[in-house]
Amino acid sequence: MRNQETTKHDYGHGLLIAGAYGRMGCAILAAKAALRSGCGLVSVHLPQRCVDPMQASFPEAMVSIDTSPTHFTTLPEHLEHYSAIAVGPGIGTDPATCQALLKLLSTQAIKQSGNPTITPLVLDADALNILALQKTLISKLLTLNCILTPHAREYARLFGNADPAEMAREHNVIIVKKAHRTHVYAPDGRVYENLTGNAGMATAGSGDVLTGILLGIIAQKHSDLFDSVCQGVRIHGQIGDQLVQKQSESSLIASDMVEELKNIFIE
Repeated sequence: MRNQETTKHDYGHGLLIAGAYGRMGCAILAAKAALRSGCGLVSVHLPQRCVDPMQASFPEAMVSIDTSPTHFTTLPEHLEHYSAIAVGPGIGTDPATCQALLKLLSTQAIKQSGNPTITPLVLDADALNILALQKTLISKLLTLNCILTPHAREYARLFGNADPAEMAREHNVIIVKKAHRTHVYAPDGRVYENLTGNAGMATAGSGDVLTGILLGIIAQKHSDLFDSVCQGVRIHGQIGDQLVQKQSESSLIASDMVEELKNIFIE
């Protein structure tokens, strides 16, 4: 139960950098999931031609508009105003997008110097694909409070066959290795095995919903970052488990998951 004497500003402001022209669905799913997870405010950084689809589909989201009409090329202003950032779903790997992401990571790395409260940053989907193209820079670009959310193929592109617990420790990041039994690895050695979820969640957009949930929960800063990530992973699976009590696994789609969030109690 929320304190009755609160406003939206008490529940965090998440920034989502997602989507490109022709790939707006993932941005809409993630933005909706973030706000459904209890975040007070969600801003989405979008290419110019993607603004109207977002505002028509999800009027609750605020928008930050890129200089490019079609893809992510410039950073939003005043990154320090956000309590959490998520980047990657649907942004593509255009060279200008790669440069913009590297600039974001470099900005975070500079801010980290002597600052343990650096804004948490969730990296998913194309953000991981871009990072995999810059393997020699990974150790310099990844910073404290980074959360990586790779599935098996994305993980292999980033780290090969290396042990995820060791990679989390070496790079001082949290790794969410998505699978039938998703595991979350902390840099201090903690490991969480998630036991929620089902095969119906193997559907387009499911990972985008998880990114939104993580953004929404982390932005609220209710608990330790690792615990917040574990909570988001558990809730993501719980949604799927609740849905297959009402419909078949094969019929489950990501939009169902976003809608089901309203029936999940998030502390």
